[in-house]
Amino acid sequence: MEDFTAIIRGLDWSVPARLLLSVLPALICITLHELAHGYVAWKLGDDTAKRAGRLTLNPIKHIDILGLVMLVAFGFGWAKPVPVNMRNFKNPKEGMAVTAAAGPMANLFVSVIFLFIYGLTLIPLGRAGYVGYCVSEMLITTAYLSLTLAVFNIIPIPPLDGSKVLYSVISDQAYRKLMYYERYGMIALFVLVLVTNRLPFDPLSYAAGWVFDKLIWVAQLGLDLARVFI
Repeated sequence: MEDFTAIIRGLDWSVPARLLLSVLPALICITLHELAHGYVAWKLGDDTAKRAGRLTLNPIKHIDILGLVMLVAFGFGWAKPVPVNMRNFKNPKEGMAVTAAAGPMANLFVSVIFLFIYGLTLIPLGRAGYVGYCVSEMLITTAYLSLTLAVFNIIPIPPLDGSKVLYSVISDQAYRKLMYYERYGMIALFVLVLVTNRLPFDPLSYAAGWVFDKLIWVAQLGLDLARVFI
């Protein structure tokens, strides 16, 4: 038993820890993003997502493997789209726009919450050694990834949420033309992420970083609150 304990202690846990720090935040972000779509659609009268089993916190139901890999590797990705039948909405255009916007808004909310928790727990986790460091890194990584997912999804390229929001302000004819090219949307997104990550100036990362910097005060608020009680 002592030999087994010695072997376990001698293992290099940095690789699985880094993997966990990359994958777990991504799973949290995409799960809450898609759950928000389905929940809002359900509240607006469309139970398609509910019947498909998508009103769940089980990440397996929401994962798109390529989108998850892109999110972990590049910071920008997507999940399996929640099925929505806009004909079930009282006002199809408005219902579709609100449902689409729910995903990025949920990610923005998640980013704010995790930033606050990060600041609130920064001191005690800093005293907890490597485990505390890993938890702290997971919190800030989740906050940043959630924000990048929000920024990425407001791009008006099908099938991203931005294209669905755009539907509410353009004519039906113009939207049909836009949706005609939806079949090429995933290819366009893949190329967009690869190209922007190779440019000297990455507009997607810059936009996400700019918004993230504006939200750092939330982490500071949590830290200031923690100092009151520590």
